[in-house]
Amino acid sequence: MAVSIVVTILGVYGGFKEVDEEKIKMLETFGATKQQILQKVVFPASVPTIVNALKINVGLSWVGVIVGEFMVSRAGIGYLIVYGGQVFKLDLVMTSVIILAVLATVMYQGVAYFEKRMMKWR
Repeated sequence: MAVSIVVTILGVYGGFKEVDEEKIKMLETFGATKQQILQKVVFPASVPTIVNALKINVGLSWVGVIVGEFMVSRAGIGYLIVYGGQVFKLDLVMTSVIILAVLATVMYQGVAYFEKRMMKWR
């Protein structure tokens, strides 16, 4: 998870900075607070950026977990891949990789479903 934090923060910050300044000035003119500006303009305009960051983070998080398991774990999918490679059990390695691919795909599809539901208003 720590692998994807920097990418997420930079991506979402970039999305926040791309919000139309005219809309923010208009709300400030009408006396809106910073929280209202964030809630009514900045966040809705940044939803696509946030969803794209989530899509990227699905892959990065799995990479972080598996690499961590490669190095120090005594259980888990990463451990099974390393162990299968050490004892020449290709079936164990391939089964672990397939399970990993299926889990990553399911998580990605979950984010895509979330995106579809959040983007109905557009």
